[in-house]
Amino acid sequence: MQEGALLCYVIATNVIMSKLCLSDEILLNVEKPSRYIGNEINSIMKDKDSVEVRYALCFPDIYEIGMSHVGLPILYNLLNLREDTWAERVYSPWIDMSKIMREKKIPLFALESQEPIKNFDFLGFTIQYEMCYTNILDILDLSGIPLLSKDRTDDDPIVMGGGPCVYNTEPIADFIDAFYIGEAETNLDAIIDAYKEHKRQGKSRRAFLEIMAEIEGVYIPQFYDVEYKEDGTLKSFTPNKPCAKPSIKKQVIMDFTSAIYPDKPIVPFLQTVHDRVVLELFRGCIRGCRFCQAGMIYRPVREKDVETLKEQAKTLLKNTGHEEISLISLSSSDYTTLRELTYYLIDELGDKDVNISLPSLRIDAFAIDVMQKVQDVRKSSITFAPEAGSQRMRDVINKGLSKEDIINGANLAFKSGWSRVKLYFMLGLPTETVEDNEGIATLSQEIVNEYYNLPKQDRHGRLDVVTSTSFFIPKPFTPFQWFKQCTSEEFLDKQRVVNNKMNKRAIKYSWHDVETTLLEGVMARGDRRVGAAILEAYKNGCLFDSWTEQLKYDVWIDAFKKCGIDPAFYNNRDRDLDELFPWDFIDAGVTKEFLIREYNRAIEGTVTPNCRQACSACGLIGLGGGVCYEDKN
Repeated sequence: MQEGALLCYVIATNVIMSKLCLSDEILLNVEKPSRYIGNEINSIMKDKDSVEVRYALCFPDIYEIGMSHVGLPILYNLLNLREDTWAERVYSPWIDMSKIMREKKIPLFALESQEPIKNFDFLGFTIQYEMCYTNILDILDLSGIPLLSKDRTDDDPIVMGGGPCVYNTEPIADFIDAFYIGEAETNLDAIIDAYKEHKRQGKSRRAFLEIMAEIEGVYIPQFYDVEYKEDGTLKSFTPNKPCAKPSIKKQVIMDFTSAIYPDKPIVPFLQTVHDRVVLELFRGCIRGCRFCQAGMIYRPVREKDVETLKEQAKTLLKNTGHEEISLISLSSSDYTTLRELTYYLIDELGDKDVNISLPSLRIDAFAIDVMQKVQDVRKSSITFAPEAGSQRMRDVINKGLSKEDIINGANLAFKSGWSRVKLYFMLGLPTETVEDNEGIATLSQEIVNEYYNLPKQDRHGRLDVVTSTSFFIPKPFTPFQWFKQCTSEEFLDKQRVVNNKMNKRAIKYSWHDVETTLLEGVMARGDRRVGAAILEAYKNGCLFDSWTEQLKYDVWIDAFKKCGIDPAFYNNRDRDLDELFPWDFIDAGVTKEFLIREYNRAIEGTVTPNCRQACSACGLIGLGGGVCYEDKN
């Protein structure tokens, strides 16, 4: 349905929908008005007078991106199962709408009730990417909520943050009242129950923050003091309240099969980034790639029972009308009953024109067989992520993938009809050499050669290969957290090596922009002092920094200078193994001893077996479940 026609439909049928906050005139003068009208199929409407707690769930990016994220619908469903709570959604308004809202003094509102989120009890941010930090400030600003936590009163919502970025909370610590570390299914109910009691007693917001601080997984930044050494590194990080715990333990739900999962996800009016039903196969990853933060912080692997997934698939498709279902995880091939589940879905959905998407597959005979059954080979591309061009470098990062694996996978794909290939690599990895960089072009060419070495009758038209490189960013809770990040000049030199070596007649080469990489590096390993630069950049117009066309890099650099922040301090120095990090107070499960062992093995170029081959004593076995105990059952 076209945007204008959709809006007319909403206006015409408004008798059965919530009253829209924005006028028809405003909606018809912005890009994609359906971002702001709510009332989608399966959205949950409640009587606001019948609930005790109102929670605004916020994804600090535009609607199409936020609606494609699997985590927020889980929280939406979890909270709305409670009769005493109404969870609603809010996303970043695009620049055109943000401008109008400021001009007309329209406060930011939640989609379901179309009411200002300043009136809610909680505003909870799902923080997936460091470059959304100015969007967080924009949402607070548009809502009429003070940007700094210390300036908020009892009339303001409790502002919470969760998601992968809160494994280093400190760059945004001054803006968030409370962080939740880990999976919300464990203790979010406890927070709501505590708030209800607090509300009945009429106590202050500070009193409630003290109560929250005693709940496992909750971190209240204002209850901790930070000191720095003369060289700028962290000297101490200590609680200043009896209720504040010295260490915040990541929360993990171990029985993933029984975990609450939305059976009626919201169906958006407009096309989103991932316009499909999503099945979550498992959480965690067995692989242990040393650059990958998600593979460390989401440990251990906890699988969902295959029979549960079969039933969820049928229910989700019935309740949404979607024509595609995606089986997601960090590495789908590692789901132990993937073959059974996939062939079941192919048989069950084969005559219903439902596509099956399987991202994160390792390319082998099974994967090729499945993709042939669920994709139009003539139209689709096949993706390989070697990450590094040389075997030495793949061993350093613990990729667990040999050149033979890659070439054999490409051969299988070519023989099965694929002639479009995407290859993903990183530049700037620890210990990387010019030879490693050149290896990216060499491996890309070897894949091209593999295609043209096939008999002519076995080829399927002209081969289309796209090689992409991103720049490596060290992240907390990885073995690479101690390594320096390359400077912009070093990154560009590496990119030029690859570009000069690449055969442009056979391969299209693209690369990530270096400016975003450098900013993300500062945010990823920054401390509490970085918050001042984030605020300064926002005040001077920085917004949607992850969108290349919106990035104001010069403004960011000016903000760093004004606030006395040297990006090189955060990005371009190796750390001592005993340096105190801004995130060391978080217990993410993986021990520092394990990370140091992996750091040393990386320098040696030694591969560590995956979790199903051998236990590497990362620290997660103490949770008593998941992959750590599979062979003990």
